[in-house]
Amino acid sequence: MRQALQAYVDRINAGDKDGVLALFAPGAVIEDPLGSPPKTGADIDSWFADTIAFDTHIQPVAPIRGSHANAAALVFDVTFQPPEGPRLLIRSLDVCSFDAEGRITSLKAYWGPDDMEPVS
Repeated sequence: MRQALQAYVDRINAGDKDGVLALFAPGAVIEDPLGSPPKTGADIDSWFADTIAFDTHIQPVAPIRGSHANAAALVFDVTFQPPEGPRLLIRSLDVCSFDAEGRITSLKAYWGPDDMEPVS
């Protein structure tokens, strides 16, 4: 699980959308941020296309944490450039669940309005 989350960081930072998508199991669900409409299937592909297009960079701020179950967590700062407006920073905690093959089955991102700010 830790290796998968490190690969998630590395592949996003490298701009490797297909590599990121390969980390997810068929039927995976993403809630980013938690409370927003869940993304599945083609929505996930489109979301990561935007992630790469927005020059996204992830910087872990704590070691990746495992568990005694099928979940792990990543605490990080993410910067990206939306099509309009300034480059943004979000401070996030992602909790992911995994299948038996080590693929992500769910990703829940914990961040709110107070965790987002323009990069100066």
